[in-house]
Amino acid sequence: MSPGDAVRRQMCVRPGTVVSLVLLPRTDGRRWTAVRSSAPVFVLPTGWRLDADGTARASLRCPGTRGGTAEISVLAKEPDLAGTGGVAFTLQVDVVPHTTAG
Repeated sequence: MSPGDAVRRQMCVRPGTVVSLVLLPRTDGRRWTAVRSSAPVFVLPTGWRLDADGTARASLRCPGTRGGTAEISVLAKEPDLAGTGGVAFTLQVDVVPHTTAG
């Protein structure tokens, strides 16, 4: 799988939000291995669990009050190969602060 084959999604949240990301088992035999954030100051992975059936669960926390964008990458690899594997899912999270009345 090349990086261009990764599934890409986008969502918009407010600061202080916690998102639960649930990824079902892959049909191509690859296993979810890890979750990473391109900008932990905006979106911080605070939990990761891989269930026995292959379902992956991640908690993503949007700390602070500032707005910004982070790409959450979830890696997958063949269970019998060494290494972390390649990016199989990408979630772009836009953190948008509350507007204030002027």
